[in-house]
Amino acid sequence: MPAEYSVGVLGATGAVGREMLRSLQDRGFPVKSLRPLASSRSAGSKVEFDGQELTVLEAGPGSFEGLDIALFSAGGAASARFAPEAAAAGCVVVDNSSCWRQDPRVPLVIPEVNAGAVRRHKGIIANPNCSTIQMLVALKPIYDAVGIRRIVVSTYQAVSGTGQKGVEELSEQTRKLFRSEEIAPKVYPHRIAFNCLPHVDVFLENGYTKEEMKMVNETVKIFDDPNIKVSATCVRVPVFYGHSEAVWIETGRPIKPEAARELLMRAPGVLVQDDPASALYPLASEAAGREEVFVGRIRSDFSCENGLTMWVVADNLKKGAATNAVEIAELLVRAPGLLSVDWPAGPPVSA
Repeated sequence: MPAEYSVGVLGATGAVGREMLRSLQDRGFPVKSLRPLASSRSAGSKVEFDGQELTVLEAGPGSFEGLDIALFSAGGAASARFAPEAAAAGCVVVDNSSCWRQDPRVPLVIPEVNAGAVRRHKGIIANPNCSTIQMLVALKPIYDAVGIRRIVVSTYQAVSGTGQKGVEELSEQTRKLFRSEEIAPKVYPHRIAFNCLPHVDVFLENGYTKEEMKMVNETVKIFDDPNIKVSATCVRVPVFYGHSEAVWIETGRPIKPEAARELLMRAPGVLVQDDPASALYPLASEAAGREEVFVGRIRSDFSCENGLTMWVVADNLKKGAATNAVEIAELLVRAPGLLSVDWPAGPPVSA
């Protein structure tokens, strides 16, 4: 009988946390026991897992004792506090917040891209930003084949990336618009219904948003390539689930669209949908609920030497968050010794 593991989910009542529970079950992760954890506000509520109704416990001292793996999706403050405590208790943490992503002690992992990085963990592994994950799953085969010098990306990000409150705001505003009622935005600085906001996360001094700089810095770390150039514009759009991206790249050596398409058709985690003549290309509405990264509109960029462009779509709660975290956990249990912890202590470090 294969080994089974004690697993915790911090943030179990949130949108990503619930998706983590579904992903653990749907992918058949070998769970011996499941411990759902959350803040005091959500403690005592119920979640379902594998046909059982489980009571959510308040995260606190001792919450991670006896766990082998904990999946975190409770925000940066909770990760900064609890990830070191979990690691000190011998539990490997896979964290979905941005808290640890640029910490040099912590590998930043996409299993289809840099699975080997998990071997460098000391107790905490970071899950990249949702937009970075889907982009790099699509670009990895091309990067390996001909290299990539430069990436320019525009994202079209669903409101579920802001959590359930974003979903509720879009739904409420849509209803009010049809009723000609007054709208007072709460989650976003402007109305999101029937609108596009070039404003995801906070603006920084360089004019980019924090979300845009995540894509820049995470790409460099995951590819381990300080020379790769990345520029991003991130836009929030009135879509409930599924992020879309228009991606332009300058490759190190020439590659024809047909060759890139062949590479992507063989790539793990990628589903190519690329027949514009038949109106076949990735759609957020069809990617929602799926684990794959969908790629289409693969074509030469004639404005740039060695230029290639494509359209990349994925469910931001699944592959962009929960599924990627569970896939990291799967890497951990496949290799002997990867569940050992040697956390060096200390708070998060930004590179």
